[in-house]
Amino acid sequence: MQESEFNNLAGAALAGIEQALDACGADIDYELQPGGVLELEFADDSKIIINRHAAAREIWVAARAGGFHFRFESGRWVGTRDGVELFAALSRLISDQAGEAVVLSA
Repeated sequence: MQESEFNNLAGAALAGIEQALDACGADIDYELQPGGVLELEFADDSKIIINRHAAAREIWVAARAGGFHFRFESGRWVGTRDGVELFAALSRLISDQAGEAVVLSA
C-alpha cells in the first residue's frame, strides 16, 4: 500500500472514531492532534492514544491495557495479534477505562 493510500484510509478511520465517540454519549474528552494522533481523556485522567504509524502502515492504540496495532485488510482495520476489528477493540478498551459500557460503531 502506498503511503498516500494509507494516510487516506487512516484519516478516514480517525474521523470515523471521532464520529463514533460523538454518537456514543460517553463522557470522554478527545482531541485530534497534528500528525494524526487522537487523544482520549477520561474522568480519572487516564488516556488512550490512537495514532497512525505510516512506516508500518498501521494504526496504533496505547491504552491502560497495553499497546495494540491494527492493519488494513480486506476492507477493515484488524488487530495484528488477534484479528479483532478496530472499533470492537476500541469499544472494549474505552469501556474498561471509562468504567461504563461504550459501544463504537463505524
